[in-house]
Amino acid sequence: MKERLINTAFVLTGGNLGNRLEQLTKAKELIEARCGRITAESAIYETAAWGNTAQPAFLNQALRVETSLLPVDLMKKLLEAELDLGRQRFEKYGPRIIDMDILFYNDVIMEHEQLILPHPQLHLRRFALVALNDIAPEHVHPVQNETVAQLLYKCADPLNVQKF
Repeated sequence: MKERLINTAFVLTGGNLGNRLEQLTKAKELIEARCGRITAESAIYETAAWGNTAQPAFLNQALRVETSLLPVDLMKKLLEAELDLGRQRFEKYGPRIIDMDILFYNDVIMEHEQLILPHPQLHLRRFALVALNDIAPEHVHPVQNETVAQLLYKCADPLNVQKF
């Protein structure tokens, strides 16, 4: 029998509609059930909306997930979980009940129609870097060639990120 390789993915969950904390908890449950084992989780952070700022504040949390799924398959499972939690897509950067993004998958660099790795805007988003820094400060961004901690230190994003 062929052994399945275990990969490490860093996933950011977030949302700004409904019971935000409950949605993050449900997201973790679905990730554990469908994607792999969560081996680390950041604190939960509250941040004003990024991009489209005329909406409620977000709660976000970073997770380290051990998975045997390939990157695109992992993304498909996350998108299915979003739908099961009530996610509807109306506008880019609009309000949402839940959002799940893969920030890193091992050290994979890829551009696929459904997924770009590492997340192409990670180094520009303080809310993602702060949460990721809780669980992976020394992880090196394979494109930027800097650690998460270094990227956070240099991040020009002015949004305030507070522990919830």
